[in-house]
Amino acid sequence: MRWKRAAGRALLVCSLLFTGHAGAQAGEPAGGADGRGPVTLVTGGDLTGYLRGVLDGWNDRHPCEKVTLVELPDAADEVRAQLVTELRARSDRFDVLNIDVAWTSEFAAAGWIRPVDGAQFPLKHFLPPVVDTATFRGRLYAVPYVTNAGLLYYRKDVLAREGARPPRTWGELAHLAKTVAPKYGMDGYAGQFLPYEGLTANVGEAVQSAGGSVLAGEGSRVTVDSPAARRGLSFLLDGVREGWIPRRALTYKEEESRKAFQDGRLLFLRNWPYAYALAGAPSSKVAGKFGAVPLPGPDGPGSSALGGSNLAVNAQSRHQKTATELISYLTSEPVQRRVLTEGALPPVWAGLYTDPGLVRRFPYLPTLKRGVLAAKPRLKSPHYDQVSLAVQAVVHDALVHGRSADATVARLSRELRAIVGRG
Repeated sequence: MRWKRAAGRALLVCSLLFTGHAGAQAGEPAGGADGRGPVTLVTGGDLTGYLRGVLDGWNDRHPCEKVTLVELPDAADEVRAQLVTELRARSDRFDVLNIDVAWTSEFAAAGWIRPVDGAQFPLKHFLPPVVDTATFRGRLYAVPYVTNAGLLYYRKDVLAREGARPPRTWGELAHLAKTVAPKYGMDGYAGQFLPYEGLTANVGEAVQSAGGSVLAGEGSRVTVDSPAARRGLSFLLDGVREGWIPRRALTYKEEESRKAFQDGRLLFLRNWPYAYALAGAPSSKVAGKFGAVPLPGPDGPGSSALGGSNLAVNAQSRHQKTATELISYLTSEPVQRRVLTEGALPPVWAGLYTDPGLVRRFPYLPTLKRGVLAAKPRLKSPHYDQVSLAVQAVVHDALVHGRSADATVARLSRELRAIVGRG
């Protein structure tokens, strides 16, 4: 009977707390910054199932402000579509949004998420580039939760037999992909080249690794018409034209490209860190035979597109105070450690990348840290969805039909100016 009395006291306290709060807030609009109470966290599919256990820790300590988890489909495009439908309708169904880093500017510009006070969060402990993904026009609109950077996976055993080192430049990559891969019946290099969000990331990486950009001024200016951007696009266009990027790679997303590498059909692969554990699994044909290094660039190490997700507060939430405190909990060091160890996702806390125990368990962490520190956010723009679709359509068409870099840049510049204006 003791637990029943304790539960009854907890319910009474909650009832008194929120009855008093409702009275104090009478007449205020939904989304008050001081609102407390139960909240809902919405996210894309939690593939490892770690998040429910993390949220149980919050719920045990906050019986009056429990969090409910809502999982949307795995595909980013579907997650965004459902979120936008709710937010455009000014719905308060979701309190905390786990959003792709590329959506932060769009959601902030639309007024769907509210600014947050950076002093409430341990930002100084985060990897510096990740904080930039959560800002828009100089204000913090979200808090980094998970990060990501592309890595170059390579067949360590094959390169060792050839007396070759992992490539640091595009020239070295192309040479090995053209000369070594065919000797072993393999394709040379692949990334994610199907016309979807992954292609936008691959294009952005190539352009910025060459010192160029697609957009500037937080999406207000089109800057893709430059020699650097042409050089970056030529890396991809020439690869397909010369055959060291196989044409079948134009149908690859993350999983198709991972499976090609894992099945022993690729010498080099650009993919996210999640592929490391899968390629190293006992059932993998390349287990113990591969390594990972930072992405190459034209004259040395390149620059990855910064991936990951940020946590934001719905501007229509009635319990924004609780929502903000939940974000603080999810971005704390103990939870960030679980993000890595249980969720198999790259955390935003810098110190975890040099933790000896974690490095033994996840040997790619130092390489990933270098990749994140050299990475840049993807095409920050209030019109991100339209911009990304334009990049995908124009570049995929160029890859399929063998367009020149000059023609590709000219068309892409025209289409982007029609979307964002001349600034």
